[in-house]
Amino acid sequence: MPIIVNLDVMLAKRKMQSKELAEKIGITTVNLSILKTGKAKGVRFETLEAICEALDCQPGDILEYTRKLG
Repeated sequence: MPIIVNLDVMLAKRKMQSKELAEKIGITTVNLSILKTGKAKGVRFETLEAICEALDCQPGDILEYTRKLG
């Protein structure tokens, strides 16, 4: 998938656990895990906004586009 989710990186930078972020933004840890692993088919802007607010970051800090090779 050409979209890479760098949520683990931002959590580490902010010294925050997934469980704490899930509680702050009001989603389950299972849904957060699906997002972190890149298995989510999409993300609501509302959720992205809550993540950015909780981690004090920009959407581009979390989502990265890479070209497919080949």
